[in-house]
Amino acid sequence: MNHRQQMSRPQLIGLSIIFVWFFIGGIAHFVATDLEATIVPPYIPWPVTAVLVSGVFELLGAAGILVPALRRAAGVGLFLLTLAVTPAHIYMLQQPELFNVPLWALWLRLPIQAALLALIAWSTWRPRGNRR
Repeated sequence: MNHRQQMSRPQLIGLSIIFVWFFIGGIAHFVATDLEATIVPPYIPWPVTAVLVSGVFELLGAAGILVPALRRAAGVGLFLLTLAVTPAHIYMLQQPELFNVPLWALWLRLPIQAALLALIAWSTWRPRGNRR
């Protein structure tokens, strides 16, 4: 039985959401690098480099979840990457006047990030006995 047959339809939908989220997000890191760099907290050195590196990892993770043999590792990577960008969300909440984003949207990002973490875990992590 192949991996696709083992996954439920909702999990496939979850993978699709994760793929689109990180594929578009990864591209945005290269299309709008300067804008993305403005949300990097000032205590993180080389904000443009941080944006470009995280963009590469977003694209690699998006591609990785499409390959059943890499899905678990890509899911772990995307989970950790999502945690790693938390300082940017907190920085934007601490300094909302620096950004042209409504305060409610900045607060909404935190539960969306938690939901994204749950979706990544649910869609990509399989007990070892269920992988083939």
